[in-house]
Amino acid sequence: MTTAGPLLLVSDHVAGHVHVLTVPDGIETGRLTRRHLSEHAGFLALPGGRTACVDDRRGELLVLAPFGHALVEATIPVAVPAEHLAVDPSGRWVAVTTGLGRNDGPWSDLLTVVDLATGDAARTRTRVGEPGVTVLGGGDPLVVLRHREPGALAVHRFADALGAPPGCPPLVPHASLPLPDDGHGDAHAPHSGQVFAATGEGVRPARRDGDALVPEPVIPWGSPARGWYLRLDPRRRTLWSTLRGGPTDPQRWPEWTNQAWRHDLETGRTTLTELGTGLVFRLALARDHAAFTRIHPDGDELILLHADGTTAHRLPLPAMDGAPRRGGTPWEGVQRRAVAASPGADWIAVTRGGHGEVHLVDARTGGEAGRVTLDTPLHHGGHATLRTRTDEAEGDPVGR
Repeated sequence: MTTAGPLLLVSDHVAGHVHVLTVPDGIETGRLTRRHLSEHAGFLALPGGRTACVDDRRGELLVLAPFGHALVEATIPVAVPAEHLAVDPSGRWVAVTTGLGRNDGPWSDLLTVVDLATGDAARTRTRVGEPGVTVLGGGDPLVVLRHREPGALAVHRFADALGAPPGCPPLVPHASLPLPDDGHGDAHAPHSGQVFAATGEGVRPARRDGDALVPEPVIPWGSPARGWYLRLDPRRRTLWSTLRGGPTDPQRWPEWTNQAWRHDLETGRTTLTELGTGLVFRLALARDHAAFTRIHPDGDELILLHADGTTAHRLPLPAMDGAPRRGGTPWEGVQRRAVAASPGADWIAVTRGGHGEVHLVDARTGGEAGRVTLDTPLHHGGHATLRTRTDEAEGDPVGR
């Protein structure tokens, strides 16, 4: 299974398959079956080219080592359905929150914390909802849960959670910081000890101070739209998001406006770049580019921006059978796309949901360098992550 080049992990979370592919030639070097990964919690980068994810059916945290001799390095029981997962900057202390799963409303209040060095894990009760999570280092690690309605950043000592007795007892926050009720999107910058929460009014930063958090000035979106997703570029210490505006009715999604939002944490400068109308959500960060997919009834495309936020390339993508249509929502029973990249490589991977295809694109030229057809359909677009052995993607310690 060992290889020197980049590797792409692609999950069909409905069919229960995980494929490991070389990039850009698309040779399968490994596969897992009967593994239904949480698409919402995503993949969490760990040191050494490893990655963590959650099997929502078996209730296990998986530590995968695609560059090693055995793909599965460890399995640890955790509470599901997994909503978000994060790790501290050392790559040792992991937290997993629970969310809706296939239910109409929040019902689970379980938090699982894991020590990857020993395999020890513990479950506690926090608050029903869909909490985001970050794990801060700098002394004893802290678990920070981002709650909604009422909004708050709840701070827990990791040691308290890991040392909890059996029976999933309540875990009372050590400290708390108020947030607006509409928080959605989390990031953590290890170099500064800051945690960030996306809200309607902008990004709310806070910085660790002992075993608590101190609020810092809001970073405005600079647009009538707002971001629902945050991502840290560890190479350039910048935050990225996609700002969505337009009608609130999800059936009018082709009219949604989209802007790439880039904020430099060193200079405080914010850049907005127009992406076009339709469905744009998650993004991926390559060595010198940011990648977005845009789905629209008039045609889909991959949009590549330079690291400074200026547009580099726009590549049309073939239509998907079962794609979102006018008059319907872009979420339920439709096919979508996943995008993946590594901060240590120039390759971009884009899935074609329902077709089992993965487009491999060279970000430097904007051209498609290869196309892989899998024997699973990649329902709902699946999910993907791209790693090299030394890309330092773990500098973003939040699952994506």
